[in-house]
Amino acid sequence: MDIVAAHSDKELLEIERLASAIWHEHYTPIIGKEQVVYMLEKFQSFKAMKEQIFDGYEYYSMTENNELIGYLGIQPRENSLFLSKIYFTKSMRGKGLARIALGFLAERAKQLKCTAIELTVNKYNSGTIAAYEKMGFEKVRPAVFDIGGGYIMDDYIMKKSLVQHAIS
Repeated sequence: MDIVAAHSDKELLEIERLASAIWHEHYTPIIGKEQVVYMLEKFQSFKAMKEQIFDGYEYYSMTENNELIGYLGIQPRENSLFLSKIYFTKSMRGKGLARIALGFLAERAKQLKCTAIELTVNKYNSGTIAAYEKMGFEKVRPAVFDIGGGYIMDDYIMKKSLVQHAIS
């Protein structure tokens, strides 16, 4: 799997299309179609991604055999790297690719002098929570975010420390 920075309009438009397919398939049963449509426009539209990049986010395309199979969205924050988005096409899930992507993110975090990776995950997305826990993330606390339009995100904040503790 190749992971490359996505900057161009063409790359971001490809991510927008992939996001729509993934979100409709994965999140509709969890949060409903109306909220999926709202959140895609607010967070995963071409316009939203351009604004996020202006605000310091980085987007990455994940490809295999030159085919877009997933994407990442991150934002450096104080001492942590915020993993805003990590998504794979349905056919690519469960193949260990998230672990590869997290290895890439750990290296990027070190380059940015971040000591942890943090993320938010929907409280009812149990399969994803279990996958994050298996990769060393811990639930830090619940968090509810008002995202406008009458919608909220009912999440957990999860964190994985990148600091190796010395054993005395």
